[in-house]
Amino acid sequence: MSWFLVLKCLLTVCIISHLSVSSTESYGCIRKTCFGGRCLHNTTRSCEFSKGCFSQLQEFAVPLLLLNRRVEQRGCSEDNCTELAFSATLGIDWMFSYNHQCCYSEQCNNKPINVSPLSLQPNGVECPTCYSELGTCRPVSLKCTGAQTTCVNVTGQGIREDFIKIHAMGCATQTACNLKNVIILNNIKIDTSCVSGSPPLRYSPSLSTDQKTSSATAPTLCLLAAVLPAIMVMESFSEL
Repeated sequence: MSWFLVLKCLLTVCIISHLSVSSTESYGCIRKTCFGGRCLHNTTRSCEFSKGCFSQLQEFAVPLLLLNRRVEQRGCSEDNCTELAFSATLGIDWMFSYNHQCCYSEQCNNKPINVSPLSLQPNGVECPTCYSELGTCRPVSLKCTGAQTTCVNVTGQGIREDFIKIHAMGCATQTACNLKNVIILNNIKIDTSCVSGSPPLRYSPSLSTDQKTSSATAPTLCLLAAVLPAIMVMESFSEL
């Protein structure tokens, strides 16, 4: 075989290999962001060398305040996609659920996504619970329910608003343990650690009445501050 034919064969193999790699690593992912049922956009984005498509749903609720919000996102994963689903009950009555799913084919993230419903059935575990942006908080005992069988400690900080500094405790699923730099609500980066069983309460120094009020209302204020940029974007989009 002549050198010309050898080089031609090698070139053909290289081209086929390149096309094969491109076809497996480049595909379209649905791109959508929704807050409270209002969606900013719903398009297909080609994700070259994508690490996968993702679908994410976050839901937080404060039943005492009749507050319930859902944040849904879909798009291309910037890094290797890792699936994660967890739920937690923190503070007085603040419930949070998170579900992040991955897939690896054309528009595969167009399927409906949900979070597991929270059970009200006590499971025998009791955890210290509190929520504060003041650095310390006075925990009270919380009877855990359903799959939330571990006691979690959460620290967090705002990404765009660095004045948001969270310390919280409560009940959580096992999957909420030992999280590092997980971003929730697009604006808060959290770390978590867990303690199994029902640990004893360890009270911080007594808080003033104003501090207790701030601690009780902090979940709502902080979350509203976190999602406010998204609301403003939605409003601007609706006016176009």
